[in-house]
Amino acid sequence: MMQMSSVVAFPKLLLQLSITTLLCFLASVFSKVRYRTVRACNMGTSTTATTTTTTTTTSTTATTTASPASPVASKLDQSKVQNVMTPTSVNYHFTRKCNYKCGFCFHTAKTSFVLPLEEAKRGLKLLKESGMEKINFSGGEPFLHYKGEFLGKLVQYCKQDLELPSVSIVSNGSMIKEKWFQSYGEYLDILAISCDSFDEETNQLIGRAQGRKSHLDNLYKVCNWCQEYKVAFKINSVINTFNVDEDMTDNIVQLNPVRWKVFQCLLIDGENAGETALREAERFVISDQQFQEFLDRHSSVSCLVPESNEKMRNSYLILDEYMRFLDCREGRKDPSKSILDVGVKEAICFSGFDEKMFLMRGGKYVWSKADMKLEW
Repeated sequence: MMQMSSVVAFPKLLLQLSITTLLCFLASVFSKVRYRTVRACNMGTSTTATTTTTTTTTSTTATTTASPASPVASKLDQSKVQNVMTPTSVNYHFTRKCNYKCGFCFHTAKTSFVLPLEEAKRGLKLLKESGMEKINFSGGEPFLHYKGEFLGKLVQYCKQDLELPSVSIVSNGSMIKEKWFQSYGEYLDILAISCDSFDEETNQLIGRAQGRKSHLDNLYKVCNWCQEYKVAFKINSVINTFNVDEDMTDNIVQLNPVRWKVFQCLLIDGENAGETALREAERFVISDQQFQEFLDRHSSVSCLVPESNEKMRNSYLILDEYMRFLDCREGRKDPSKSILDVGVKEAICFSGFDEKMFLMRGGKYVWSKADMKLEW
């Protein structure tokens, strides 16, 4: 009877053992696939792991300490991740606060957060170690935080300590004082001032103003300071329904910037479009044809650098106030995890950055004032 029981039990035991062995084997396979998937992202190699597997691994790679939870950090599309790119040129929007209310603004004051100075420096050092050559500080209005002292210390750190070839700023110009140039001008390569019109009423309609103060007076004042303190002067203009018919040729020629960046008004969901946005930019949007007509009207301006919506959307490496890369491919800003938490190589996988478009739009140029051979 005992022999008969053993005969019956043996096949059951063998079956259970086989199932257990199979499950262990599958778990081992999945574990290796998951490890290789994350390692491929971190080392810049292409991968064939499934999106589902990557999702599980990526979401548990590191614990975020400085930034809020990221919705995009859990959905890496492996078909779009090729090699981990070098962050050659980075735009760091360290603050969202601004004293202007431009109706088309696509980086609005959704938070008031600014990293502590030493944390910001730590992130900039990580970027330099990953290959960054140019840093551009923007906002919001970057001169608003501690009246430009925070910005000045970052500029000095990047040029003096990190020895970056190019350090630049984009500002509306309203908060800049000559004293700032006296303290930090030698460390700055390029200062870009945003100016969308050479008509004060048009600037008021756009929101490019603070009260009734003259935006144009500030523009010319800062231009003169740049000349005096040997900083390359640049102008950025957003072309929209209020200025698309304007001819700015004479004014641009007179100011003589090293570059005149001309942007087509861009909609970004959650920033200047959609239910959660702080701006409603739909009324500022122009067609591709209107944008081209503006460019044709200014074709004689040699320093003009045009950027259509197509060129803008994915060709910038943008860091937000938490030092998260922002992916704009879906018409909104999906953040990565912070480089302070997971490092540059992992975070940049979620940036959506199109390096080819970056080069095509002229993103790499002579950006160090030492190489510009300007006549001061």
